[in-house]
Amino acid sequence: MLDALTVAVSVAALALAAWCGFAAYRDQPTKDWHFIGMAVVTVLALVQLVVGVVQLARGQAAEEGTVIFVAYLLGALCAVPGAGFMSLAERSRWGSATVAAGAVVLAVLEVRLFDIWTVG
Repeated sequence: MLDALTVAVSVAALALAAWCGFAAYRDQPTKDWHFIGMAVVTVLALVQLVVGVVQLARGQAAEEGTVIFVAYLLGALCAVPGAGFMSLAERSRWGSATVAAGAVVLAVLEVRLFDIWTVG
């Protein structure tokens, strides 16, 4: 895995979490700009998925196993879009809070992905 990409996804996810958390604090639902931010974070997660699969195809291996690594990559890819779709159903401050929580989940998944790839 590329450490710089993992850091970039984590930082972008935490920035999105702070932005949507601030919107929730101000009693605002998710707006179009939030969805653009979610798209950027999702594209970064998609790039990470592609890089991870390419590295596995080249013969590199995750220390804790390929299946769990790919499962975490797919979970990381789905965390923010899933929260975004839920925020569409809840057009209140809680929609913004849901996206903030989903972005924090993505940041935690990134830490776990790093651990799975490089144990010890």
